[in-house]
Amino acid sequence: MGRATVSGDCTVRVRFYQPPAALRAYFTTFYITEIGTAADQLVTDHLHPEWANLRIIDGVLPVSEIRDAPPFGGVAGIVTGPTSTAVRFTTGTSRIWGIGLLPLGWAKFVAAPASTFADRLLDPLSEPAFAPLRPLVAGLFGPVADEAAELARITRHFEGLAGREVPDEARIRAVHQALVDPDIASVAQMAEQSGLPTHTLERVCRRHFGFPPSLLLRRQRFMRSLSQYMLDPTLTWIGAIDSHYHDQAQFVREFHRFMGMSPRAYAALPHPVLSGVMRARMAAAGAPVQALHDPSRD
Repeated sequence: MGRATVSGDCTVRVRFYQPPAALRAYFTTFYITEIGTAADQLVTDHLHPEWANLRIIDGVLPVSEIRDAPPFGGVAGIVTGPTSTAVRFTTGTSRIWGIGLLPLGWAKFVAAPASTFADRLLDPLSEPAFAPLRPLVAGLFGPVADEAAELARITRHFEGLAGREVPDEARIRAVHQALVDPDIASVAQMAEQSGLPTHTLERVCRRHFGFPPSLLLRRQRFMRSLSQYMLDPTLTWIGAIDSHYHDQAQFVREFHRFMGMSPRAYAALPHPVLSGVMRARMAAAGAPVQALHDPSRD
């Protein structure tokens, strides 16, 4: 399913594809974003906190910035570990394939703890943990754009890697299902819902989800609020705040924590890429952002 948006001199087209049934438990979606700008023009936007991603770029290579790290750019493949903060990126005319890895997908395809790469941007061609992804990064694009062929290459690549077993699979599924339940507001509730002792929940979350359960729950609450605001332009921040927040002041503090700026500053920024992507993702996958993706959704 696709959507096109125009913001100033920037045109963004995005299409989302569901992975085949055998791979669906491991990925949010496969998606292609086509960005068109006037000659030499660049656009800037912010990725929200999300699960891990592999992005493969043909065209202007983006420069990305994540909190407390130097700018990262000049590479055609970017792995973003699970994030708890915004990623600011600047790019131009390009075609970008995105592959969203759910926590179970990270456990399946990356032989390293997610916490090791949380809130980091990495080059899969130089980081040993991502060696299985290198053939896809190097061989995804042909001499001419061919979306169907590119999608087929992505699918075949991960089908070829899917034989590895995940010892913690049942626990990861149970924890993730508890995490996306909007009624779960505490670590104790999350542990009870997933059927795990608190210390086991802590271990599973850090290794496969990238963060401790308390931070994951805060991220979910924040992303529910931000998504409401972004999808409904008639809402004020007060109208979008999740019911688990005590008051607006708490939400503002959390906004600074997760986005690195105030709600007012964020609202004043243009969102040439993400506003259209969120609406298209909502229509195609049932959730506007990856962090809210329900892993049990068909």
